[in-house]
Amino acid sequence: MTAEEAIKIFKDTGVLMDGHFLLTSGKHSPKFLQCSQVLQRPEATGPLGRAVAGFFAGERVETVIGPAMGGVILAYETARALGARAIYAEKGEGGGFVLRRGFSLRPGERVLLVEDAVTTGGSVKQVLALVVKLGAVPVGIGALVDRSGGKVDLGVPLKAVAAMEVEAYDPADCPLCRAGVPLTRPKAGG
Repeated sequence: MTAEEAIKIFKDTGVLMDGHFLLTSGKHSPKFLQCSQVLQRPEATGPLGRAVAGFFAGERVETVIGPAMGGVILAYETARALGARAIYAEKGEGGGFVLRRGFSLRPGERVLLVEDAVTTGGSVKQVLALVVKLGAVPVGIGALVDRSGGKVDLGVPLKAVAAMEVEAYDPADCPLCRAGVPLTRPKAGG
């Protein structure tokens, strides 16, 4: 799947939105990706999961893990394509991510992390820290979209089906705020 084909899927399913958005990172952006819109469509998510899996086909991935919620369905579809196990990490009590529901990783297990969209890599960094803490071996990170335009460094290979360099501003420097454009707080899941 090409990046252009993926972006067409994102547009067709309402993933890509224009406006003035408050991102999870606290920054503001003129674009927002509500990836849950594509993840509700198996006919689109299956090919996207296979595209992510294709980046890591030679890595002997045993388990695919994603952060809840954005990485749950993508982990499943990517694992299906790789013939691997799929699990997800959830937010813990004191912050960070934990494994629950009987999920576990063993030392030396080869793990692929997935996420719907990576901007600063905050959630992925926390899941990566969990994987390393448990002694598993992170082979890389697969994403539907790399919003950083390749600028985020997570210490392991990051491969995305599409890369988009979308402006993100500190609130004090936001031209949309200065222009009086109303700020939208997107609903969770994007």
